[in-house]
Amino acid sequence: MNPLRMKLEAGKTILGTLVSTTDPSMCEIMGYVGYDCVWIDMEHTCMSYKDVLCHLNAARATDIPAVVRLPQNDMTATKKVLEMGPEGVIFPMVRSAREVQSVMEMTLYPPDGTRGFGPLRAIGYGAVDAREYVTKKNLELCRFVQVEHIDLIEELDAVMELPYVDGFIFGPNDLSASLGEFLHVFGDATMSKIRLAVEKLRSRGKIVGLAGGISEREIKTWSALGLDMLFAGADWCFVYDRGKTTLEMMKKYAEG
Repeated sequence: MNPLRMKLEAGKTILGTLVSTTDPSMCEIMGYVGYDCVWIDMEHTCMSYKDVLCHLNAARATDIPAVVRLPQNDMTATKKVLEMGPEGVIFPMVRSAREVQSVMEMTLYPPDGTRGFGPLRAIGYGAVDAREYVTKKNLELCRFVQVEHIDLIEELDAVMELPYVDGFIFGPNDLSASLGEFLHVFGDATMSKIRLAVEKLRSRGKIVGLAGGISEREIKTWSALGLDMLFAGADWCFVYDRGKTTLEMMKKYAEG
């Protein structure tokens, strides 16, 4: 069974991080560090499909489940990534129940959806029976939508009625923009909407996650929401921050 789904169904809190650079060793390192999940980002990066495939292989080598954030509402990208067999996919910037239903259908075979047939790595290149994959194993995929706009929060009641949505992952930065508080993620309006939406989702037994920040204040604030999934930091900022700190130490002692 999908290891990420197993962890979520067992009630484990998933602590993950983002990978935005193209080198697959980054996914491998995050697995060795001990994260529960790695988020491979195609929305804001220059990653190619081959880069994503290499990341997925590296993640599997260290037994870390991987989710891929897809380009916004892109059927072609969705199909290509699904054939690579990630443990989960994330749809960013969805703003309505209708759009959520549409992106869910991209992940499902007829009659439930619009996905075309052509699995590759997803069926181990033939190791898994294709019919079994279509009727059973495909449904193990974790399907997440990002809550990044007030419009989606206002339609949560309708969205929560839709099948196949496994979880909701808040993106505070873009959500704050839709509330007139761009990048002020701790603004009154943004925090109020996040808290109310999290409470509503949890009352319905939905998986709730959030991705944002790296500071202790951010991690402490988001953790207090009682999330099922928290993604913090990213490969590039880990390298930059540690590199900068090391350089400052070197300068300090060299000048001394």
